[in-house]
Amino acid sequence: MDAAAAARRLADGEVVAFPTETVYGLGADVLQEGAVARIFALKGRPADHPVIVHVADIRGLAEWSSSVPGAAMALAEAFWPGPLTLIVPKSPRLPSIVTGGQASVGIRCPSHPVARELLREFARIGSGAIAAPSANRFGHVSPTRAEHVRDEFGASVPVLEGGACEVGLESTIVDLSRGHPVLLRPGGISRAQVAEVLGEDPRERDANAPRASGTLAAHYAPATALTLMTAERLAAELDTLASVAVLAFGEPPANAKAFSWIAATQDPAAYAHDLYANLRKLDAAGAKRILVEAPPRTGEWEAVNDRLQRAAAGSLADDDET
Repeated sequence: MDAAAAARRLADGEVVAFPTETVYGLGADVLQEGAVARIFALKGRPADHPVIVHVADIRGLAEWSSSVPGAAMALAEAFWPGPLTLIVPKSPRLPSIVTGGQASVGIRCPSHPVARELLREFARIGSGAIAAPSANRFGHVSPTRAEHVRDEFGASVPVLEGGACEVGLESTIVDLSRGHPVLLRPGGISRAQVAEVLGEDPRERDANAPRASGTLAAHYAPATALTLMTAERLAAELDTLASVAVLAFGEPPANAKAFSWIAATQDPAAYAHDLYANLRKLDAAGAKRILVEAPPRTGEWEAVNDRLQRAAAGSLADDDET
């Protein structure tokens, strides 16, 4: 299936998986409520959990918003196309199912060449906007390769292939719908990059923030219980445990009895790129637990730490082990 065929499927009300630079998305025409409803059904996604609207270029920001804050335009001009979602007041044209019943909407312009070709083709024959969360069952590890999507949905969802995703973690989400910038989810665009453009640090998520994709405490979780721990604790656990799979900085010690061991890179961007594929490998190892050595608590690791903490919360691990 090429981009033109995928666009025709979207126009016909079908759901199509497609690559972005972050993760693979499960897409439908934003104006076809039945198609968007099928996304929710396929994923098992709560009805009040909004999906992100993907557009071909910066003009889509005004088209699908009732008003565009100056800060949103500044960030779009700086980082689009790219891994940044902007929360803005929604256009009345958008069905409420897309926004989870909220008055705001998340919009982004992906940079993956296949996604951009698909959006251009869909603009030619349809609405030009694709509602798309990640192409996985709700709460599971996100897909960064076409085979991951097939592992989730089998032949029930057609996949537009585009290789491995370049970034590997979901987009940064910045709320600009309430008069000040709020970082709802860290991602490929850092907090510092957002601050540099806006001239102020984005605030932390608060109780009044709009609901947004991937911001639940438990998310991105493998089926196997995952525990995030320090290097010291990991070494101690390996002395007593054998039925484990491990993601750590460095090679396994001689006494390690792990089912599977992945030696992670210490480069934050490369670690992020590989994270979901690595979690899927460890999940398939047949271990009783996944042990992950916690990355450094520094700004360049913020998005990775965010995903690992949510994955640990969403697994079967006890709270005192996270």
